[in-house]
Amino acid sequence: MKKTFVLDTNVILHDSSCIFYFQENDIVIPITVIEEIDAFKRGADLINYHAREFVRLLDTFPGDALVRDGVSLGEGRGKISILTLYDEEPEVTRAFLGQSPDHRILSAALSLAKKGRAAQVILVSKDVNLRLKARALGLESQDYTTDKIKDIDKLYRGKRLIEEVDPEIISRFFAAPHQVPAAEIDIPDPIANEYFILRNASKSVLACYNPHSQMLERVEKLQAYGISPRNAEQSFALHALLNPEILLVTLSGKAGTGKTLLTLAAALERRREYRQIFLARPVVALSNKDLGYLPGDIESKLDPYMQPLYDNLGVIRNQFKESDERAQRISEMLESGKLEIAPLAYIRGRSLDHIFFIVDEAQNLTPHEVKTIITRAGEGTKIVLTGDPSQIDTPYLDSRSTGLNYLINRMHGQGMYGHVTLEKGERSPLAELASDLL
Repeated sequence: MKKTFVLDTNVILHDSSCIFYFQENDIVIPITVIEEIDAFKRGADLINYHAREFVRLLDTFPGDALVRDGVSLGEGRGKISILTLYDEEPEVTRAFLGQSPDHRILSAALSLAKKGRAAQVILVSKDVNLRLKARALGLESQDYTTDKIKDIDKLYRGKRLIEEVDPEIISRFFAAPHQVPAAEIDIPDPIANEYFILRNASKSVLACYNPHSQMLERVEKLQAYGISPRNAEQSFALHALLNPEILLVTLSGKAGTGKTLLTLAAALERRREYRQIFLARPVVALSNKDLGYLPGDIESKLDPYMQPLYDNLGVIRNQFKESDERAQRISEMLESGKLEIAPLAYIRGRSLDHIFFIVDEAQNLTPHEVKTIITRAGEGTKIVLTGDPSQIDTPYLDSRSTGLNYLINRMHGQGMYGHVTLEKGERSPLAELASDLL
């Protein structure tokens, strides 16, 4: 049965093209949503971009038709209309205090449903609280799921354990040319750049599947700028980070697994191959407070958000004596701009050619933001995104909709992409215990 979807403001600010993903169903935009979007048009953040794009999109439709009968969104799609006149529903005013935009949107959807002015009415919002309020009033509601992963439990992990491998085959990995045809090992559907722990009762080897040669190649324990891997997962991660044929890498895992440290060490190790190393992270205000509450100028305000990156850099630098050339080189790179640490918003308009580009805390990015970053990659650029999907700090994202997991789900199997899920914490026994139990 044809449905009518009433869109909340946050859906449009999440994806300005959302109106094209509801198939043959109709879309209604309450006038309150238009008013809220108008307040977001100015600014450099992604939500401001989506606000501007949506307003431009609406401007392509005849205004009188939008309000009167609705406008067709094209073949196989329904109509879009703006609802300007609707009653303030008494159920809403009795149940909830205050005249907020959310309550006016609820009234609009409830008015449509009660008066039979539309088919089955569903409120679409990324705000959990608003969805709960709608259900309390008997109104059907749902999240915007177009860019959500359907089965998060089956998300690609980048590595597999294969037991009971023939000892003779494992021995062949330790002799030149350190590779074995994948067909000789019973591995169902190996994926491009997928990592394997092959073992039996007495032997084991780490391997990576090369999609071009269809060979399983031995993964050696590499070192990057003085940092050595402490487990198999970290060895896999360093292999992907140092491999020039893998241009896009994602590392996910809980706190203390070494994601950022390994990535930064690999970038320093490969510094001669790139014009610049750029470390960035999205600025997510603490306790829902804006940057303005912090003291000082813009640099002082941003320092707390960038400090974890400097901390990881300090771990690498502290391995060496102050007089060591490698420690001095890090300071020189920071001073010259060869190594730059900045908020992710600062890349807008930047040319990303021949750059080792690291995006930390990528779990706080939307799928659209991730796409925007990667599509900016120029010639000779390598992009690495790291993050912990269990520590999402933005209110309208979860493990199924974060851009990091969305990227892993869509990119796995591509020849220039590599991913590793790190599970074992190496920060300290105490940090590992807290991560597992608290």
